[in-house]
Amino acid sequence: MSRIVLASTSPFRRALLDRLGLAYEALAPAFDEIAPGGLPPAACARLFAEGKALSLAPARQDALIIGADQALELDGELLRKPATLDEAADQLGRLAGRVHALHTAVAVHAPPGVPPAPGDQRTLTEVATVELRVRPLGRAQIRRYVELDRPIGSAGGYLFERRGPWLFDDVRHADETAIVGLPLVPLCRLLRRFGVDPLDA
Repeated sequence: MSRIVLASTSPFRRALLDRLGLAYEALAPAFDEIAPGGLPPAACARLFAEGKALSLAPARQDALIIGADQALELDGELLRKPATLDEAADQLGRLAGRVHALHTAVAVHAPPGVPPAPGDQRTLTEVATVELRVRPLGRAQIRRYVELDRPIGSAGGYLFERRGPWLFDDVRHADETAIVGLPLVPLCRLLRRFGVDPLDA
C-alpha cells in the first residue's frame, strides 16, 4: 500500500482522515490560494485542492498526496474566506435566512515514484456540493457566534465542526464530512483508484 500525505495541517481534516484508519503524514502545502478572476466557485475549489496536492509532489515522490479545499457560493458569487471576525460576521449576515452552496474538492495525486491510477492518471479530483440554509439571525446572535468559534479563514464564516450547527435550518447532502472539509466517500473512491483499500486482503 502506498504511503499517504495529507496536504493540510487542519485538525478537522486530520480528525476526518483518522477515521479511515490509514497511516499518513500531515504537511502544510506550499500553495497560495489565489484564484483567477471569473472562475466559478466549484472550479476554484478544484483548482486549490489540486494545487495543494501538487505543491508537495516534488518533495514527496514516495507518497500519494491528498489535497482539499472549499469554496462557498451565494447566488453565483464566490465568497472569499474571512480574514477577520468582522468579515466573518458580515458573511454570516449575508447568508442569514438564505440557501448557499458549499463546494468541497478533494484531490489525490501520485508523483512519478508512485504508480498512477488506471489510464495513467496521476491526479484525480472530485467535488462534493452541499446546500445549506442558514436560519434567520440577528446581529447580536451573529456577533456572539463569531466570538465563540472565531471562524477566521473558514468558508462562509462558520465552523460546522464546532458550534456551527446552531446556525442552520437545513443541510442537504448525503456525506456530512464534506461540510467539515474532507469528503470521505469521494476520497475513498479516489484512493481505491490508486490501489488503496484496507478491506482488500
